[in-house]
Amino acid sequence: MSLKSKIYKTLRIWNDVDAVRKNRIGRRIGRRVAGKATGRAMRRIFK
Repeated sequence: MSLKSKIYKTLRIWNDVDAVRKNRIGRRIGRRVAGKATGRAMRRIFK
């Protein structure tokens, strides 16, 4: 695993913890699911 991917993984976890603290975890999960769905759709379009 490269340094860049370790940093991104750490920040993703950090942001999850922050969202839980601020009671915004639902929003974060929704955005993450929407982003993954959009990425998959774009991949199918530009295959």
